[in-house]
Amino acid sequence: MTHAPADTSDLLPEKVQGENIWRLAIAQALAGANAVVVYATGAIVGDQLAPSPMLATLPISIFVVGMAACILPAGAIARRHGRRAAFLAGTGAGALAGLLAMFAVLAGDFRLFCLATFFGGGYAAVVLSFRFAAADGVAPEKRARALSLVMAGGVAAGVVGPQLVTYTMDLWPPHRFAATYLVQAAVAVLAAFLLLGVKLPPPTAREIAGGRPLGRIVRQPRFIAAATCGAVAYLLMNFLMTAAPLAMHLCGHSQASANWGLQWHVIAMYGPSFFTGSLIARWGAGRVVAAGLVLTGLSAAIGLGGVDVAHFWATLILLGLGWNFGFLGASALVLECHRPEEKTRVQSLNDFIVFGLMAIGSFSSGGLLSAYGWDAVLWVSFVPLVLAFAALAMMAGRRDADPAKREGAAP
Repeated sequence: MTHAPADTSDLLPEKVQGENIWRLAIAQALAGANAVVVYATGAIVGDQLAPSPMLATLPISIFVVGMAACILPAGAIARRHGRRAAFLAGTGAGALAGLLAMFAVLAGDFRLFCLATFFGGGYAAVVLSFRFAAADGVAPEKRARALSLVMAGGVAAGVVGPQLVTYTMDLWPPHRFAATYLVQAAVAVLAAFLLLGVKLPPPTAREIAGGRPLGRIVRQPRFIAAATCGAVAYLLMNFLMTAAPLAMHLCGHSQASANWGLQWHVIAMYGPSFFTGSLIARWGAGRVVAAGLVLTGLSAAIGLGGVDVAHFWATLILLGLGWNFGFLGASALVLECHRPEEKTRVQSLNDFIVFGLMAIGSFSSGGLLSAYGWDAVLWVSFVPLVLAFAALAMMAGRRDADPAKREGAAP
């Protein structure tokens, strides 16, 4: 693929690039631990507080709605005031989420708990931009690796999050998980202090202006494929991970078993990030996305094989691997769809599409599980996979017509 020569005027010194990456990676780990807490406890607490079992997973769905609702405002803050301002707003929302969830458990208030998870989703929306922030001020050929290294910080989240739940959930009897949410708030504050040291190029006048019309950008087959595959990768990860802890609970498995399953799931989500960037550079983002979709399909197939702990764990681990390849590959495709001054608008729009569609899957997950069982949740997951493969095929078939190639829309 031939692009116009990249503008290197905004490149950061390599020392600053390295410091940004490790700060963002650690912040990713801390924020990921917050998200794991929500996924590990949200359906359980929801089942305890909700007026109907059908609403048990509503708090997690509200978490996803919070992500979708806050992505575009977070992007607007970043475009006008810089990414660090958006980071601090997000971590503030994360601390508030933990405190509200604690009070909700103490008061037995389901609506307050849903409000808490909404703010948690706002925090997660800002955290999404960490991967793109890592590519700011970095040479084009190194951006996929920078993006994946920051996502690798989630490996620690896979360990810290479930263990945080395990060791704190019974510290405040009889209010199970109240202490967990208090610690969750403290972790968000710690992340804020780390993010204060991130140094990124300030928004330029061209970036504030926004570049080409979004309608022109989103018609690119490459963007359509990126948004579709990113949405499917995240939708199915959330769709299955939302239902899995409650399904394990309904099958008689312990909370500790569910926590371990989520721990290895999150490790599988982020662990490959140490080399995913290299795979993208060697084989191309499209092939890496396709591999991720295949792994996701395999995870659902294994889940259909049984309901013992081993089947749940294998499903969650393969689901994590599929998400890593699918989502990071799709994110790398997004970097090929825009010019520098368009980055925050295009990246925010992509994430809004991803998490707007993911909210649909999240809302339907609990209802499907409650009404039809775990197998139905797994069977339904194959439908989005077909759509994602169709989008990839369209991109491959229309590569020569891609405006990114003709107009030099290099990241």
